[in-house]
Amino acid sequence: PYLRPFADAIQGRYDYAVARERELTGGVPLKEWANGHLYFGLHHLPEKGQWILREWAPNATAIYLKGDMNGWEKNEDYRLTPVGNGVWEGIWNEDQLKHGQLFKLLVEWNGGWGERIPSYAFRVVQDPDTKLFSAQVWDMPSDKHPKFKGLKAGTPLFIYECHIGMSSNEEKVSTYEEFRKNVLPRIEQLGYNCLQIMAIQEHPYYGSFGYHVSNFFAASSRFGTPEELQALVDDAHSRGMAVIMDLVHSHAAKNEREGLGNFDGTPYQYFHAGSRREHPAWDSLCFDYGKNEVLHFLLSNCKFWLDAYGFDGFRFDGVTSMMYLSHGLGESFSQYDDYYNANEDGDAICYLTLANKLIHQVHPGAITIAEDMSGMPGLAFPIKEGGMGFDFRLAMGIPDFWIKYI
Repeated sequence: PYLRPFADAIQGRYDYAVARERELTGGVPLKEWANGHLYFGLHHLPEKGQWILREWAPNATAIYLKGDMNGWEKNEDYRLTPVGNGVWEGIWNEDQLKHGQLFKLLVEWNGGWGERIPSYAFRVVQDPDTKLFSAQVWDMPSDKHPKFKGLKAGTPLFIYECHIGMSSNEEKVSTYEEFRKNVLPRIEQLGYNCLQIMAIQEHPYYGSFGYHVSNFFAASSRFGTPEELQALVDDAHSRGMAVIMDLVHSHAAKNEREGLGNFDGTPYQYFHAGSRREHPAWDSLCFDYGKNEVLHFLLSNCKFWLDAYGFDGFRFDGVTSMMYLSHGLGESFSQYDDYYNANEDGDAICYLTLANKLIHQVHPGAITIAEDMSGMPGLAFPIKEGGMGFDFRLAMGIPDFWIKYI
């Protein structure tokens, strides 16, 4: 009854999500539409003896592949071709690209150019000497890993939250393999049934704990290879544990050479233009959830981690920052009026709703958790009943208050 005065707003959110989904998919299920990772990025076609790379860069006037394969020089043999709707494509034989080679894109636009890492790069590594990041030609591991049906419905979650790099007693960045061999058995013995891993998506600044993401489809190479991450997930599954990851879709690193900032020479390709582009507290960029291409990118990212590595869901980071134009900064959230007013970001709320629907279509046993400071009503309530579809809300205000209290 407390929410009855806001029935129209709740219905409006639901209707908007339904309309956006119809606009995006044309009526096909979300799980059949959110396949950007199967189209964009660098893919090996062994049956044809080829590699194919596609990139979305609507403002670009030319794109070249440069790297170990051509002496890092601009070369017409490695030029991509526009194929429509801002998409560029390049096809090369297996003798032109080889597994393990480093590369970047040289993106040109009217009045400028820049070196970029593909937006759908699946493997990104850092040079130990120059500290610069590059994409790496990589045959991704098969997604035919053992399927984990998920925990039985109603099973209480006992979550072990971890950061792979910080999991060693030694003063070093630890690895997926070291975690799998040394830490995972202890987690099992302690009785946990869900592993939550931070900092999986590649990030240039290690001190961000993985929350200034630059490459959303690349598992952080600081901890090892994609195959080693997949082995860790499979091992946890064999022990009866679900595995979820912290998913950062609330913002992105400002980096241009490593990330999506000014990717095709425009500041608004993936992000808001003007005053909404930069997060006032996080020194990062804010996605424009009103753009269909951005929704395709982020929703495909959700499906990618479920399919490619077998993750069982996500803890969505920074949900409060997404749902409000003020990012929740300076808000008291002391009455229900605070949740239904001109401060809400309807496009972000729509994205979160569609993401939950997609994730549970792809993996019916998936776990989704919203990290929320505000207490938004309906956050962890079924979509068909007017909610956003999360399974749980992590009420971050409680541990934050506890830290201050002690």
